[in-house]
Amino acid sequence: MIDASGLTVLPGLVDVHSHHREPGFTHKEDILSATRACAAGGVTTTLAMPNVSPPPNTVRILDDMMRLYERSAVVDWNINPAGTIVEEIPKLAQKGIAAVKVFMVTDTGRDYPHMPGIGVHDHGQLLATMEACSRAGVPLMVHPHDQSLMHQIETAMWARGERDALAYARAYAAHDGVIWETAIALLLRLQQATGVQLHLLHVQTAGSVELIRAAKARGQKVSAEVNPWALFLGHDWANIERLGSYALSYWVPESNQAALWEGLADGTIDLISTDHAPHTAEEKEVGWRDGWEAQTGTPSAQFYLRMMLDAVHHGKISLERAVELCSTAPARVFNMTRKGSIAVGFDADLVLVDQTAQRTISNSEVLSKIGYSPYADMTFTGLPVRTLVRGKTVFAEGTVVGEPGFGEQAFVARDVPA
Repeated sequence: MIDASGLTVLPGLVDVHSHHREPGFTHKEDILSATRACAAGGVTTTLAMPNVSPPPNTVRILDDMMRLYERSAVVDWNINPAGTIVEEIPKLAQKGIAAVKVFMVTDTGRDYPHMPGIGVHDHGQLLATMEACSRAGVPLMVHPHDQSLMHQIETAMWARGERDALAYARAYAAHDGVIWETAIALLLRLQQATGVQLHLLHVQTAGSVELIRAAKARGQKVSAEVNPWALFLGHDWANIERLGSYALSYWVPESNQAALWEGLADGTIDLISTDHAPHTAEEKEVGWRDGWEAQTGTPSAQFYLRMMLDAVHHGKISLERAVELCSTAPARVFNMTRKGSIAVGFDADLVLVDQTAQRTISNSEVLSKIGYSPYADMTFTGLPVRTLVRGKTVFAEGTVVGEPGFGEQAFVARDVPA
């Protein structure tokens, strides 16, 4: 028996976009530390991204990576392998994955973050990838990006001597987000051509919301997400000036905020996921000198439920819609049939929250290996106080009590021949 007096019981969060860094980059994070942070933040199912080493773009590498999760995960999990080897896609689809992922970023030869094996920018290869995913019945997640436009924008800035984190922020937001919107327009047209289930990552501009809204009105099979940094961190230039690369992810100019919240409220944007992306302080500090050398991404798995509850508290969104965005819709979009709802036949993945508790985030409570949060010193109203995965408590009274290896794969069944 659990006394939930004064608390609100919600379905556990389903985060379909998270970077856990293992294998290959465990100095930043590992499966255990990432899933401990999830448990403390009310996340009961977390889906890993493929920019690890080696990147899981074959069944053999994916199997090895799954064994790591079976050994270490505290909460339930899945992995979104890289769809960069077309002939592997049907075989990957049979492994119970939720989706495959590609970055529309040219492989640079760097070891991180856009290493060889995860990037597809050539339009013909994108078309082939979509066709393979459509045949295999597996959704395709895409990080949209227009490499050639970005090359023109950034080289012009470098010629003017603009290289720091603030220049990096302005580059990615240049021309009202042209690198994002041109990529999204292309992806939507290729989706029309192939019928693939397309999921767009990192939606952050008003123009992107309009493109997605029009595609949905045409009946296209497309979903989209917004990440917490777009709403609560990169939305304010003062944060970029204060934190530099620690706040990047990306700068999302204020002119986009109304469209993002409207898209979240009216269903144009389907879900919230974290893009949890921890990097060490050393990997961020270099951004004060060279924003392109600093590694991009911000951690948020432990704290984004607090942010959404605070948005509910301030009337930006209803509690019911917040639950839909963070739990129900992610599970539904990616066909995790036992996740995301409190109902007979579903897993007892629950988070108990105190909607009135007000807390200021501190670095001392961070469970990620990096030991800091860019949200430190920010105060939010609403706090997860207990998390249950399949009926077992994994977090309570400020402590993660779940054991490594308790987490199971949130297996997605599909009846498509390999």
